[in-house]
Amino acid sequence: MANKLIYSGKTKDVFALDNGNYLLKFKDDCTGKDGVFDPGENSIGLTIEGVGDVNLRMSIYFFEKLKEAGVITHYVSADLKNTTMEVLPAKVFGKGLEVICRLRAVGSFFRRYGEYVENGAKLDSYVEMTFKNDAKGDPLVTRDGLIELGIMSGRQYDEIKEMTKKVTKVVADEMTKRGMELYDIKFEFGYDADGNVMLIDEIASGNMRVYKDGQYIDPMTLSRLFFA
Repeated sequence: MANKLIYSGKTKDVFALDNGNYLLKFKDDCTGKDGVFDPGENSIGLTIEGVGDVNLRMSIYFFEKLKEAGVITHYVSADLKNTTMEVLPAKVFGKGLEVICRLRAVGSFFRRYGEYVENGAKLDSYVEMTFKNDAKGDPLVTRDGLIELGIMSGRQYDEIKEMTKKVTKVVADEMTKRGMELYDIKFEFGYDADGNVMLIDEIASGNMRVYKDGQYIDPMTLSRLFFA
């Protein structure tokens, strides 16, 4: 029986499996603008051959690391030949929420708060959440806002924030080992039938900003350096 396509996203397609789990098919499409990659953009800006494969490879690496660290994720297994990953079912918060952890003041953070902070200044694992809404430019939302809107409980918010910092440290430490520095990274979280929070989606070069010797590293170069 063929897998049933249930959602076609910007960088992945999602299929329903007969066993109740889901299959993520990684694409070679990247977010960006005018042919230039940008993890903060809301639309597909370019296609890079092989990016789906390296995104899956990096996701597998980190999901396995997180399993060792006791972090709950949706990861079950992966098939590099077909660029797919089997995952547990999870509901997203609201209509989709992105969680960003920032270690340096760059990108949209600096554009918003530049009068209070220098570009590239160190941040203390600053966590913020935005609604996934292209038309509205992914608006920021506070803890109180998420609770008031019935999107998550205070307990779930606190769990996500704690998990985000823990996962970010795992990624940042791996980059440091390779002579690189993580500036920021975005995640997605969901929850199971019992309301338990889990990390979902992917952990890939296209979702993070990494620098080496003060220079930004594009996703394909980052993946190549990471696995060198």
